[in-house]
Amino acid sequence: MGFATLWTVLITVPLMAAIQFISAKVGLVTGKGLAGVLRQHYSPVVVLPAVLGLAIVNAINAGVDIGAIAAGINVLAPIPIQAMIVPIALLIVALQVWGSYRFIASTFKWLTLALFSYIGAAFLAHPHWPDVLRGTLVPTVRLDSRFLPVLMALFGTTMSPYMWFWQANQEVEERIAIGHKRLWQRRGTTDKELTYAAADVNIGMIFSNVVAYFIILATAATLFKVGKTDIKSAAAAAEALRPFAGDAARLLFAAGLVGAGFLAVPVLTGSGAYAVAEAFKWKHGLDKQPHHAREFYAVIGASTFIGMFVNYIGVNPLDALFWTGVINGFLTPPLLVLLMLVSNNRRIMGERVNGPWLNVLGWVTAGIMFTIAAGLVLTWGRS
Repeated sequence: MGFATLWTVLITVPLMAAIQFISAKVGLVTGKGLAGVLRQHYSPVVVLPAVLGLAIVNAINAGVDIGAIAAGINVLAPIPIQAMIVPIALLIVALQVWGSYRFIASTFKWLTLALFSYIGAAFLAHPHWPDVLRGTLVPTVRLDSRFLPVLMALFGTTMSPYMWFWQANQEVEERIAIGHKRLWQRRGTTDKELTYAAADVNIGMIFSNVVAYFIILATAATLFKVGKTDIKSAAAAAEALRPFAGDAARLLFAAGLVGAGFLAVPVLTGSGAYAVAEAFKWKHGLDKQPHHAREFYAVIGASTFIGMFVNYIGVNPLDALFWTGVINGFLTPPLLVLLMLVSNNRRIMGERVNGPWLNVLGWVTAGIMFTIAAGLVLTWGRS
């Protein structure tokens, strides 16, 4: 699509920030993860399919990211991609099982530095800035079966439910890390904590979308510019940048793949494990020893194994990543409605229910996602 989707990055910043803050607030107020709150207040018929669907999509997504890590390393060193899948997966699982929450959180923070490589790659590609400005400020929407899946995949990736489950559980893990191991110790929050959470989320979402913006910009200025719109692997994407943007852009893109993959896989498998464990009332937490939370770590291991398997069955990794974004786009609206109902329920949130602006942004987000999903179904029905 070239620069035609750059505008979506600006639109999603306030929407993402609002939903992430609502998720953080639920974790801070209740002292539980999102799945635990849903299980307590809603029927298992509603909660379990959503949680299991989330875990499956996350596992596939994680598998594609494992392949992307291997592809990025392959660009930097001539090691066969297939030979790296299992070692990378085992390394990530070992980090989650035997690393403490603090160690994992610190590792994630350092890994985010690799994402700056996408920004460098975009500038080295020398884009045509008037076209960039037009794509950023003038929304392009086409109601056809080619454009709407791309729009759904973009919104489904940026508004992905796994982020909400991770955010709520992260707040709980932070409390546990400072000694609040009992539920009664974690319940409730202060204005100061909410202000900090809002700042944390806003900075994170802005950074996330800046990176997303420059990923689109870099590929549009190189691959799309010369008609390479059918890229079948992450390695091909990185390699294809070289003739048009030089070795530096290619190497930066590869470094971004590796860093983004190592950042994403533990969050994907971890958020799925948190959701499943809370839904089934299993002990869970990255600070718990493996023998104290066997089922939780088993879900992490199983998710990673499923992800590894994706790389050996001939599924094109970029197609798989694209369609997991689309599937997330269909999962998002009903789960977002549940999140909004929880965050406006005084029995759950007390005086910390959403204010007017959070409700506007939250329900607008749900409306946008339902509209895109409906449009996509209708265009598929006519095609």
